Amino acid sequence: MAMVSITSPLLLAHKTKITTCNSSHRRCRHTITASSRPLRAAVIGGGPAGASAAESLANANISTFLFERNPTGSKPCGGAIPLCMMEEFSLPHSLIDRHVSQFLLLSPSNLPSLFSRHLSADTHYIPMLRREVLDSFLRERAKEKGAVVVPGLMTGIKMPRSEKEPYVIQYISEGSTQTIEADVIVGADGANSRVAREIGAGEYATAIAFQERIRLPPSAMSYYTDLAEMYLGSDVSPDFYAWVFPKCDHVAVGTGTVSSKPSIKSLQASLHSRAGTKLAGGTVIRVEAHPIPEHPRPRRVIGRVALVGDAAGYVTKCSGEGIYFAAKSGRLCGEAIGKLWREEGKVTESGLKREYLKKWDDEFSGMFRFLDLLHKVFYKDDAGKEALAEMCADAYVQKRTFECYLDKKMVVGHPWEEMKLAWRTVGSMVRNRVLGREVERLRMLEANLSV
Repeated sequence: MAMVSITSPLLLAHKTKITTCNSSHRRCRHTITASSRPLRAAVIGGGPAGASAAESLANANISTFLFERNPTGSKPCGGAIPLCMMEEFSLPHSLIDRHVSQFLLLSPSNLPSLFSRHLSADTHYIPMLRREVLDSFLRERAKEKGAVVVPGLMTGIKMPRSEKEPYVIQYISEGSTQTIEADVIVGADGANSRVAREIGAGEYATAIAFQERIRLPPSAMSYYTDLAEMYLGSDVSPDFYAWVFPKCDHVAVGTGTVSSKPSIKSLQASLHSRAGTKLAGGTVIRVEAHPIPEHPRPRRVIGRVALVGDAAGYVTKCSGEGIYFAAKSGRLCGEAIGKLWREEGKVTESGLKREYLKKWDDEFSGMFRFLDLLHKVFYKDDAGKEALAEMCADAYVQKRTFECYLDKKMVVGHPWEEMKLAWRTVGSMVRNRVLGREVERLRMLEANLSV
């Protein structure tokens, strides 16, 4: 096993020092303080969460090492981000594949609700991009700020015996096993986070996302120039939704589920059936699958280790959105570590909970709870999904939806309009109980006849 020590060229580039003494032939570490030497941070995972954390850490003059096991890979992700993310994270418009100004929601019975009243191709649109393009850009920017990008797979963490000792990270890079010391770790390594397992952060339920990238003939692709589709129904997902999202020269076609993971390919086949001729003549150029967290982990900070992004469980119910929350949590965590080191001279569990977790929960826990409630109300069966699709045809619902989504703010609505919306919701739920049951009956009949 090779040891990347504190005196290796990699760390010397960041002017990291360690003092030693010869007493009893042991290496003696001084207390880790802001005045003794730079803090060493390891960020595990190079997606939006990890890259944003690494950039913030590097900006705080912290010796930062960003580990990414597959720099050329990509996650099966729809790729939609809120418009506010472009400015907030200084993303160049060259990253955007499509400006989506029309969003088509299809109910279980294939009744369409078109979102277009509050969208425009110029000022109010949904940016669509590819994760491999975004992730690569964010990692490169972190590198430009001073982070060292390490192509490697983290395999284990040796825990410190005291708060003064570093963590020892084991990883595989270029075929050899190596280790590196770090004073603080940011776990940004996805829903199956090894960092979370190593520190005992607790388990959580995950969904599986399955996606095909399909290159369509030019005539078929023109239909999706500025249009994205979302399909509801137990045939495409019993507890989530399916999507067809446009990219630069292809469409991303996928679905996700928690309760029916073994049936994911049959759900995907049903999506193809629902989309029909719109995908005719297409060629599958890539197939992807990946777990998605269903709720935050029981513990997100343990010792000097903090979890961010999917590793922390920051994916919303109902919409399944995670890119913005990944980048936001990574930045917030990196800034918290920088502040603690700068102002207190140390990074502790209580400090991370105060400066990172509390700020995160104060800003976003209400939004996550609200979307979780919507999911429980509307996604439990096809009747609820029919009601949701009907509600989404309402102009006021569309206005409130995009106010919250595009700007990532829970906006307080007009009291009278909110009261009318509540009544319309009840009416939709009552009406669509009948329609939903009928759709389910017809699907069961069709399934029995095909046997």
